[in-house]
Amino acid sequence: MALKRSDITLPVTLFYDGNCPLCLREINHLSNLNQAGQLQLVDIHSDGFAQRYPELDPEELDCFIHARLGDGIIVKGVDATLAAWEAVGKGIWIAPLRWPLVRIVADGVYRLFARNRHTISRRLAPLLGRNACKMDDK
Repeated sequence: MALKRSDITLPVTLFYDGNCPLCLREINHLSNLNQAGQLQLVDIHSDGFAQRYPELDPEELDCFIHARLGDGIIVKGVDATLAAWEAVGKGIWIAPLRWPLVRIVADGVYRLFARNRHTISRRLAPLLGRNACKMDDK
């Protein structure tokens, strides 16, 4: 079952790949929208990440974006994206991606993107004015 906006408790912690130019572009955008401070952003490659979040697997987090809702529930993929956008007050923009038929397509497209994120980012990085992902072997 897909996450609904009404199910999202604040604050939301979004775990992201700080080595990925595509990810950083989205994180910078969300950070600018985060006027109320309800979105906490955590780079999975930051020093001490494993000690601060021993219950989370960095490899799994690198495969799919994850978020922790205010009540401790972990969501991933498009649900994590919805939670992050809801935390910055723009969840209505992403909510249609969780509608029943759209959800199936959105989740499939996200899985395809996630599997190929490093390659896509490596190819698009020059267009974004950034260096390619540091994890080029994926």
